[in-house]
Amino acid sequence: QVQLVESGGGLVQAGGSLRLSCAASGRTFNRYVMAWFRQAPGKEREFVAGIKWNSGSTLIADSVKGRFTISRDNAKNTVYLQMNSLKPEDTAVYYCAVRPDVMSTVRTTYGYWGQGTQVTVSS
Repeated sequence: QVQLVESGGGLVQAGGSLRLSCAASGRTFNRYVMAWFRQAPGKEREFVAGIKWNSGSTLIADSVKGRFTISRDNAKNTVYLQMNSLKPEDTAVYYCAVRPDVMSTVRTTYGYWGQGTQVTVSS
């Protein structure tokens, strides 16, 4: 059974930084894609960033490119989302998700999800 546990959310002022973590367990993830999505109140859940576990190749959404980076620690089975220069519009619940093989920005193609962690950016 795949389990994803996010942590690291909180309240930060605009311009600040946060690092989110997603600890994964339940299987070997070397042929999987790990991704971060976010959902603001009243909005659709949107793709933020993804990483291929074996190659480390990444995909970053245009809305956060240059400010957010995604990385992984193989030994800890953990994926990170480093968020810099945060803006109030980054306020959302951030979710970790996993799918096999192919990078995707489509929410419905991910079969496993964490419980989410709240990020609030004050102006």
